[in-house]
Amino acid sequence: MAYSRGRAVLQYWLEVRGISQTELSRRSGWSEKDPNQGWSPRMISHFCKNAKSMSPEAIYTFGEILGLENPLVDLYDQWHWDGAGEGPRR
Repeated sequence: MAYSRGRAVLQYWLEVRGISQTELSRRSGWSEKDPNQGWSPRMISHFCKNAKSMSPEAIYTFGEILGLENPLVDLYDQWHWDGAGEGPRR
Protein backbone atom coordinates (compact mmCIF):
# COMPACT_ATOMS: atom_id res chain seq x y z
CA MET A 1 0.00 0.00 0.00
CA ALA A 2 1.36 3.39 -0.97
CA TYR A 3 0.42 6.83 -2.12
CA SER A 4 1.39 8.09 -5.56
CA ARG A 5 1.57 11.75 -6.41
CA GLY A 6 -0.08 13.48 -9.31
CA ARG A 7 1.15 16.45 -11.29
CA ALA A 8 3.34 19.01 -9.52
CA VAL A 9 1.89 22.50 -9.32
CA LEU A 10 5.04 24.35 -8.23
CA GLN A 11 4.92 26.75 -11.19
CA TYR A 12 1.34 27.68 -10.28
CA TRP A 13 2.38 28.64 -6.73
CA LEU A 14 5.38 30.60 -7.99
CA GLU A 15 3.06 32.64 -10.22
CA VAL A 16 0.51 33.14 -7.42
CA ARG A 17 3.23 34.37 -5.04
CA GLY A 18 5.04 36.43 -7.71
CA ILE A 19 8.30 34.54 -7.29
CA SER A 20 10.50 33.50 -10.20
CA GLN A 21 12.25 30.14 -10.44
CA THR A 22 15.54 32.01 -10.06
CA GLU A 23 14.36 33.71 -6.87
CA LEU A 24 13.11 30.40 -5.45
CA SER A 25 16.50 28.91 -6.26
CA ARG A 26 18.25 31.73 -4.40
CA ARG A 27 15.93 31.67 -1.36
CA SER A 28 16.02 27.90 -1.04
CA GLY A 29 19.78 27.59 -1.31
CA TRP A 30 19.44 25.61 -4.51
CA SER A 31 21.27 28.39 -6.34
CA GLU A 32 24.55 26.63 -5.66
CA LYS A 33 25.14 23.38 -7.47
CA ASP A 34 25.84 20.65 -4.94
CA PRO A 35 26.32 17.21 -6.48
CA ASN A 36 26.32 15.65 -3.01
CA GLN A 37 22.76 16.88 -2.48
CA GLY A 38 21.70 16.10 -6.06
CA TRP A 39 20.44 19.58 -6.87
CA SER A 40 21.21 22.58 -8.99
CA PRO A 41 19.20 25.64 -10.04
CA ARG A 42 18.04 23.71 -13.12
CA MET A 43 16.26 21.20 -10.88
CA ILE A 44 13.57 23.78 -10.06
CA SER A 45 12.81 24.02 -13.76
CA HIS A 46 12.52 20.21 -13.91
CA PHE A 47 10.13 20.26 -10.94
CA CYS A 48 7.99 22.97 -12.54
CA LYS A 49 7.76 21.01 -15.80
CA ASN A 50 7.09 17.68 -14.04
CA ALA A 51 10.24 16.25 -15.56
CA LYS A 52 11.46 15.16 -12.10
CA SER A 53 9.70 14.49 -8.81
CA MET A 54 10.46 16.69 -5.83
CA SER A 55 12.15 15.11 -2.85
CA PRO A 56 10.48 15.52 0.55
CA GLU A 57 13.21 18.02 1.43
CA ALA A 58 12.39 20.09 -1.66
CA ILE A 59 8.65 19.93 -0.97
CA TYR A 60 8.99 21.20 2.58
CA THR A 61 11.65 23.79 1.72
CA PHE A 62 9.58 25.25 -1.12
CA GLY A 63 6.40 25.04 0.96
CA GLU A 64 8.00 27.10 3.71
CA ILE A 65 9.21 29.75 1.24
CA LEU A 66 5.83 29.87 -0.52
CA GLY A 67 3.90 30.02 2.76
CA LEU A 68 1.92 26.84 2.12
CA GLU A 69 -0.02 25.34 5.01
CA ASN A 70 0.41 21.73 3.85
CA PRO A 71 3.15 21.62 1.19
CA LEU A 72 3.01 17.85 0.73
CA VAL A 73 -0.59 18.17 -0.45
CA ASP A 74 -0.45 21.69 -1.93
CA LEU A 75 2.48 21.13 -4.30
CA TYR A 76 0.85 18.18 -6.09
CA ASP A 77 -2.63 18.34 -7.59
CA GLN A 78 -3.59 14.74 -6.78
CA TRP A 79 -2.56 12.01 -4.40
CA HIS A 80 -3.78 8.47 -5.02
CA TRP A 81 -3.95 5.57 -2.62
CA ASP A 82 -2.43 2.53 -4.33
CA GLY A 83 -3.52 -0.02 -1.77
CA ALA A 84 -5.70 -3.09 -1.82
CA GLY A 85 -9.33 -2.49 -1.01
CA GLU A 86 -10.80 0.86 -0.11
CA GLY A 87 -8.45 3.61 0.86
CA PRO A 88 -8.28 7.36 0.77
CA ARG A 89 -8.53 8.91 -2.66
CA ARG A 90 -8.15 12.57 -3.32
